[in-house]
Amino acid sequence: MLRNSLTGKQKSFLRSMGQKLEPVVMMGKEGVTPTVVEAAREAIKKRELIKVRVLQNCMEEPEDAITMLAERADVNLVQIIGRNGLLFKRNYDKPKIELP
Repeated sequence: MLRNSLTGKQKSFLRSMGQKLEPVVMMGKEGVTPTVVEAAREAIKKRELIKVRVLQNCMEEPEDAITMLAERADVNLVQIIGRNGLLFKRNYDKPKIELP
């Protein structure tokens, strides 16, 4: 999937949807492990849009950890605010979110 293949309007739409979401994937002191990447892939497959939180005990910077997770899980990074990130990937089999 092409990274950052979302337009500004689409990102804005996804950010507004993401405000109501609770974090689904948490990254702890181990950082971006294969388990975390797999958990993110599974959650994205079901929901298309997920929120990720980097916990206080993570050794990496939150922005670096979320960016690395987006790359390894092959998803679009929509937004990073503080320790939270918003990730999106369209599910072509069962789409749930209709982008503008």
